[in-house]
Amino acid sequence: MFRIEAKSNPRFIEACFITLLIIATMAISIGYLKATPHIPIILVISLLIAYGLLKKVPFRELESGMVAGASAGLGAVFIFFFIGILISSWIMGGTIPTLIYYGFLTVSPSFFFAIVFLICSIVGISVGSSLTTVATVGVAFMGIAGAMDISLAITAGAIVSGAFFGDKMSPLSDTTNLASGTVGVDLFEHIKNMGWTTIPAFVISFALYALLSPSGANTSFETVEQFKIGLLSTGLIHWYTLLPIVVLVIMTLYKAPALITLAVVSIVGVGLAYIQEPLALSHVFDMLFNGYVSDTGIKDVDALLTRGGLNSMLFTIALVLLALTMGGLLFTLGIIQSILAKIESIFTSAGSVITGAALTGIGVNTLIGEQYLSILLTGEAFKAQFAKVGLAPKNLSRVMEDAGTVVNPLVPWSVCGIFIASVLDIPTTTYLPFTFFCLLGPVLTILFGWSGKTLTKL
Repeated sequence: MFRIEAKSNPRFIEACFITLLIIATMAISIGYLKATPHIPIILVISLLIAYGLLKKVPFRELESGMVAGASAGLGAVFIFFFIGILISSWIMGGTIPTLIYYGFLTVSPSFFFAIVFLICSIVGISVGSSLTTVATVGVAFMGIAGAMDISLAITAGAIVSGAFFGDKMSPLSDTTNLASGTVGVDLFEHIKNMGWTTIPAFVISFALYALLSPSGANTSFETVEQFKIGLLSTGLIHWYTLLPIVVLVIMTLYKAPALITLAVVSIVGVGLAYIQEPLALSHVFDMLFNGYVSDTGIKDVDALLTRGGLNSMLFTIALVLLALTMGGLLFTLGIIQSILAKIESIFTSAGSVITGAALTGIGVNTLIGEQYLSILLTGEAFKAQFAKVGLAPKNLSRVMEDAGTVVNPLVPWSVCGIFIASVLDIPTTTYLPFTFFCLLGPVLTILFGWSGKTLTKL
């Protein structure tokens, strides 16, 4: 999308006004009026079209910009289709129910949030995908937290923090490879350099989650026992149902494309379902589209296991396409380019240029809601600027992840924010205050930038 040619050249003040108007519209509509994000984004798109026509930009050019913006998200759309299928296949095959059951056996309320954070971090590093981590072990932990009557908001915050720590530090992660590749830094040098900000953020987050974890005395284990009974009654709890996770890790290690990996592990999940109980093919197709429907008779267990399916992702996909369409218009109208040009000209010292890059990453995530674009745009805009102040490119790649990768799940209308809220069934604004690792990323990278510590000179 960052290659979209601007068809107008608004002044910086004008671009800032439009930007603030968009942010205010989104914030009021979603935060105050509690509107679903689709309508505010359509409203913003309409306002941007009207603005473009007033600037005498032909509608055909505006339409081309919208199409180009939406097309940038098609890769994510296909991923979402397959994740919806994966969730339902992993439930019918017993993978997710078994994960939840084993979780009940091993996880205690003491240090619960810290354990969730740690396990999601390990899984995230292993598979290199934050969204896959959230959609699998994240769903399991939310079920465990619900059964134990533990805060779902903090649990979701710990899941998201762990998943994005893993995504950020994994050599298998697409964002990690994208950040290092954009500025021409060796992948493992990039990961090593990120440790200066990422490890302190991890330690602080782990300590906070440990402190917030409830005591066993305040937790109801009667509900947990009911969950165990309900899960066992499904007949899906077997050790071999964890095979899809093994296949997922192996394929990720061999760097198989994400779509192929998701398709294969979904097929494995369906195969496991056939092993346990032969199903009519029409019934399998129905579950893959509409999701798995649990009928154990235990309300909480049925609510937990009734989910997934391609159909469950359509709400998310529509929102992603609308958000990227809005982004395409912002580029076509030159609003993003005008702001970036001004930022480049005012940040000249090491501390200020790092702050500028961090704010750009946060700003792109907030305006466009796309994590890849926050990395690409920040890298493109600040390559030369970092060189001018004598900073090595790996400093920029670190900032791109500290204020780009981990910020996306905090924006309600972003690709990751929408997906996580949908899969975990909790609003982004509810879990946001407890995503300690994600919140610390931009703060620490800016603090280190101004202190001069851990910075590598050319």
